[in-house]
Amino acid sequence: MAKKIVMPKLGLTMKEGKLVKWYKEEGDSIKSGDKLFSIETDKITNDAEATEDGILRKILVKAGAIVPIMTPVGIMGSSDEDISSLLADVTEGYGIKSEDKTLEPGKMIEQDKRIEKAEKVKISPVAKKLAEDEGIDIASIDGTSPQGRIVLDDVKNAIENKRKVKASPAAYIAAEKLGVDISGISSGSRIMKDDVIRAEKQAKYYSMAHPEDSRMPMTTMRKIIAKRMSESSLIAPTVNFTISIDMTNLKALREELKGERNVTYTDLIAKITSLLLLEHPYLNCSLDGEDIVMRNYVNMGIAVALEDGLLVPVIKNAHVKSLEEISGEIKDLSFRAKTNQLTTDEIEGGTFTITNIGMFGIESFTPIINQPESAILGVNAIIDTPIVVDGCVCIRPIMKLSLTADHRTVDGAVAAIFLAKLKESLEHPLRILL
Repeated sequence: MAKKIVMPKLGLTMKEGKLVKWYKEEGDSIKSGDKLFSIETDKITNDAEATEDGILRKILVKAGAIVPIMTPVGIMGSSDEDISSLLADVTEGYGIKSEDKTLEPGKMIEQDKRIEKAEKVKISPVAKKLAEDEGIDIASIDGTSPQGRIVLDDVKNAIENKRKVKASPAAYIAAEKLGVDISGISSGSRIMKDDVIRAEKQAKYYSMAHPEDSRMPMTTMRKIIAKRMSESSLIAPTVNFTISIDMTNLKALREELKGERNVTYTDLIAKITSLLLLEHPYLNCSLDGEDIVMRNYVNMGIAVALEDGLLVPVIKNAHVKSLEEISGEIKDLSFRAKTNQLTTDEIEGGTFTITNIGMFGIESFTPIINQPESAILGVNAIIDTPIVVDGCVCIRPIMKLSLTADHRTVDGAVAAIFLAKLKESLEHPLRILL
């Protein structure tokens, strides 16, 4: 029996998806489990799969369109089945927005300017032919006939004026070699070779100072990132805190654990932070209207940078998981984020986020809160720094933590107490891990 293929709902918050491409063409046979089309949502890219065997009879939505959930995008059935009733039931348009970007704005503008310029210059055919043969720019000629039309005599005068240019033989040779119109060079007397070279450099500098722009459409992921970051900045009145951590003991612990398992600083910080958040619940809460949602669990988001955006996979119930479990999940989720294998459930439900850009040498930054969370912790580079310890100057590995908190739920003192406790725990990790 023929049936409609619809845009599936891949998550609780999904309202629409971009149909990136079809894996099948009209008339192709389909087996249950075959990939039908690729969907790009505000969070991930997934494939829609066939749930039964059949033939793709009709494609209703072309690749590149943004489609509301449960909207028909195709029709599937047997080869000899009448699908006219299903086609009649599909409303034209149906809320679909096209994202087809076949025109390149920069090139179109450039082309329009050339056409406009050519249309404005009025010139007789014979005059135009002579100008082309002699390399005369018709836009530089003032027409003497009625309405400014350029005639043959005008082009001849332009040629004569060009030939009357006083220039040295070396200047003519240089102009020909460099492609410079010698008649356009201003000089108080005879044009010399240096004048030609100077004119060529000026033209080059002018072109460098007026580069052409190129455009590329934003991906769905980049649009959502832009939208959510803007909304977060507008919604939450934030306060930023920075604290320095002596990483000597944590660094030694990581080195000791290397023999048994590859534990990263992000793993250790995520584990310790998830334990502390239960003691400081306002850093782990969120606002829902006029209610503050308090939690007795921690779903730790770990920001993962991609080539074209950012994803935050979530470690559910991180507060009850061991360091080894957290480390394994971070590696697995990060790999699958970069290879587009995450499910919607794995990037939803976070209560607190950690973002680490210390590997790029960043010493301090201001991360933006991942709404509707109340705080986000930025991890920076570990830098050998001279500090005073017991009255003596020594070199220690120092790392700064950058906390951004929503002041609607987190007061300054609350955030400061949390950071102070986090500093103590990171500097003496065995006290909290054992």
